[in-house]
Amino acid sequence: MKKRKIKGMAATEYVLVLALVAIAAIGVYSFFGKTLRNQVAGLATELSGRDAADNIKASQDAADDGKDVADQNYNLGNYNEAANKSAASN
Repeated sequence: MKKRKIKGMAATEYVLVLALVAIAAIGVYSFFGKTLRNQVAGLATELSGRDAADNIKASQDAADDGKDVADQNYNLGNYNEAANKSAASN
């Protein structure tokens, strides 16, 4: 019996890598959610030929709100407070 040389990843490995990338993307999007949504809306507005100043301002405000939450000291005992503040600003 001849041994086969295996090259590359199997389908299961591709699914696992894809799942990890998806989880990371969801985490990043939830962390930067409101800021990213406003930036994407601003890009779409600019591409359509209109001024996106309102979207840019909303994106800056969302980033400032996120910075305020990030500047606080949170630990496992009060982490839920930060999650609730972050969710409320999104």
